[in-house]
Amino acid sequence: MKLRSSLLALAVAGSLIATAANAGNLTRDNGALVGDNQNSQTAGANGPVLLQDVHLIQKLQRFDRERIPERVVHARGTGAYGVFTASEDLSELTQASLFTAGKQTPVFVRFSSVVHGNHSPETLRDPRGFAVKFYTEQGNWDLVGNNFPTFFIRDAIKFPDMVHAFKPDPDKNYGTDKTLFDFFQHVPEATRTLTLLFSNEGTPASYREMDGSSVHAYKLVDANGQFRYVKFSWKSQQGVRNHDPKQAAEVQGRDFNHMSRDLIEAINAGNFPKWDLYLQVLEADQLAKFTFDPLDATKIWPEDLVPSRKIGTMELNRNPANIFQETEQVAMAPANTIPGIEPSEDRLLQGRLFSYSDTQMYRLGANHQQLPINRPRVEVNSNNSDGAMNFGARSGEVNYEPSTMTPRPEAVAARYSNLPIDGVTQQRKIAREQNFKQAGELFRSYNRKMQQDLINSLGGALAGAEDAAKHTMLSYFYKADAAYGEGLTRVAKGDIARVRALAAQLAD
Repeated sequence: MKLRSSLLALAVAGSLIATAANAGNLTRDNGALVGDNQNSQTAGANGPVLLQDVHLIQKLQRFDRERIPERVVHARGTGAYGVFTASEDLSELTQASLFTAGKQTPVFVRFSSVVHGNHSPETLRDPRGFAVKFYTEQGNWDLVGNNFPTFFIRDAIKFPDMVHAFKPDPDKNYGTDKTLFDFFQHVPEATRTLTLLFSNEGTPASYREMDGSSVHAYKLVDANGQFRYVKFSWKSQQGVRNHDPKQAAEVQGRDFNHMSRDLIEAINAGNFPKWDLYLQVLEADQLAKFTFDPLDATKIWPEDLVPSRKIGTMELNRNPANIFQETEQVAMAPANTIPGIEPSEDRLLQGRLFSYSDTQMYRLGANHQQLPINRPRVEVNSNNSDGAMNFGARSGEVNYEPSTMTPRPEAVAARYSNLPIDGVTQQRKIAREQNFKQAGELFRSYNRKMQQDLINSLGGALAGAEDAAKHTMLSYFYKADAAYGEGLTRVAKGDIARVRALAAQLAD
């Protein structure tokens, strides 16, 4: 009996070895076979390990380099493949051919948190990134947005400062409300987006049950070079669901990967999430008619003034096979546009055009768009040359333009639209700020429970601010809505008379 068990164990072991062999023999990165992956080469039985053991050295080298620089923002994320199906023909607005009724375009979507690190709990209060890479027949278009329709700042020159204020304090390695509100007391335009962040919308229950927004205005350019300003927004067909503070704490105690797990398991089960894409359109001459600047990223375009229309639907139906190669190496950047889609003059977007592409070059190298996840589905015919990890298939003696030997003519239809400019260079605030009105409207749109959860969450955070910063911030929220400001002042233990006096000095 004992012998039979031993023979059975050997047979099972043999079958496992045979099965493993079907995966192919182990090799080094240069393709050479590995003879022993269990023992290092040594000088004799008890001697030191030899430097000539190139397999050992390569394993350690590659292990030491498994991590690339973490994204400064949007480090924690998950992604999925899918397809976008256009439901309207937008040829009267844009040359972008993906907006043809019934046309399908493959996509890759990366959802993420913004401030927190790569292995942070997904329950933490944060905006959520909602970035979509469209692999169109005209090249890749990246629609890089958030679940919030507005942002904290309106000028990219403040972006590093804002992120530093949210990130861990340099002397502690953890963030504090003291430094957070020390910064935001100087940024009244953040009032609406801070309201979003500290409401239950700052702790979404899942990526599937979350809307998205382009945040910025873009331009759609028609075949005649005429443009209109537009904003894009994603509406979840699954509905929107958020966690209140108690639910977020309970979920974090059970599973700090809950958003990634939910999306991955839903797709694996065939429960493919869908979002409808909506478009808002403004003629160029309408910009001056608003009481705020429509190109200000801290503002929404109210639906009663700029109605939206559905232009397509996106379905996510496949998970990545390798998270690092796909989700981590995907390089989203608003600079990736196609003919018919251009950036607007939004000051924050103008800075992001450079910053996002630059950070991808820092993380992944100059040739990151040659990686499979980033590679366009159309032929690339640029004169960009060399650089680390260049595995492009360019050949020939001409890598410049113009050339008679190898001409690469420009496409006249792809020229940028013309924007009339009149003025002098300057460094000044935008003329129409209106920092508080939309924040008050947002607060009043919440039901009583959402309002109270917001007051408790934000008021509790403001209690940790320094006295002057606390009262300045409270005056912003009071200016937005008196009941909002009074509730926050009670929770933050502020002086309501002082808050009212400061609010009276604010213009909107």
